Amino acid sequence: MSDNRMVQQRLGWVVSSGGAKVACASVGAGRPLVYVMGWLSHLQLSWELPAERALYEELARGCRLVRYDRSGCGLSPTVDRPASLAFELEHLAAIASWLGEPFDLIGTSMGAPVAVAWAAAHPGTVRRLVLYGGWVRGADLSAPGVRDHVLGLVESHWGLGSDVLTDIFAPDLDPTTRAEFGRYQRACSNAATARALLALSYEIDVTDRLGQVQAPTLVVHRTGDRAAPVAQAEALTAGINGAQLVRLQGRSHLPYAGDRDELVRVIRRFLGLSVPRRRTDGLTARQHEVADLVSQGCTNREIATRLGIDERSAEGHIERILLRLGFRSRAQIAAWYSARRDQA
Repeated sequence: MSDNRMVQQRLGWVVSSGGAKVACASVGAGRPLVYVMGWLSHLQLSWELPAERALYEELARGCRLVRYDRSGCGLSPTVDRPASLAFELEHLAAIASWLGEPFDLIGTSMGAPVAVAWAAAHPGTVRRLVLYGGWVRGADLSAPGVRDHVLGLVESHWGLGSDVLTDIFAPDLDPTTRAEFGRYQRACSNAATARALLALSYEIDVTDRLGQVQAPTLVVHRTGDRAAPVAQAEALTAGINGAQLVRLQGRSHLPYAGDRDELVRVIRRFLGLSVPRRRTDGLTARQHEVADLVSQGCTNREIATRLGIDERSAEGHIERILLRLGFRSRAQIAAWYSARRDQA
């Protein structure tokens, strides 16, 4: 794989039929793969988070990955229009019109039911459909009292609300990384927009649209996901004719946290794209990232923060690197990786 630090995303804007200006980003080349983001997003800030950026770069190999910020999030300006599924589909229609050709479609979290609704209404535009961490009925995600409590927190105390949601979305993150992700969420939108979009996620119901989906569909879900119970993935699979369900171990709702490598392999295999193999040196893609950060002098805590993992996981990766390469010290890892980088 080429040095990921040389990859750059291309930013632009499209305008929806209702006049909303929508920021979009693309990376890679080839057939389009449209990625419908979850609750909140920021195209630029997410590209600066190493773990999240790595997910997009890995998905984009051999194709053109296209993402966008919905109105009021990230680089897309706020408009005087309430959040709704119809408005979500208007955003996606603007992207589809801009592309002008069929595309593969990935929906994550709240983006999953949005992707279902699009595929059901526009079957000729979607080659293959991937749904990660999604649901059929938002009302089934949690009890009404819990929903009201979280919505109230987001509206009245966005800082505390974002922290609570971080614990739900990525329970395995260490405290430093959780704080960083909480700040990221608050930078994505203001409290009013965050509350409106979270409320929409609870309101969306695509039960009646599942049977209209014609595209080959893959449903991927982590078994311990606290934000979206795995029963919702099973309901998606049961409702879409011929859909495949792949259950992955883990508790993180965020696709780039936890075992990102396995998630990427599953998705790319379904889309007919090349699947990353273990390197000839025996290290996984994640272990290469860790070795790179070791060569930069990062501590275990700093590595954990940069990659969105806990400190114990960072330590475990280093131990496995030492074992597989036959080294005894971090200094040897740093020297080895630096030499590889100089030769690349």
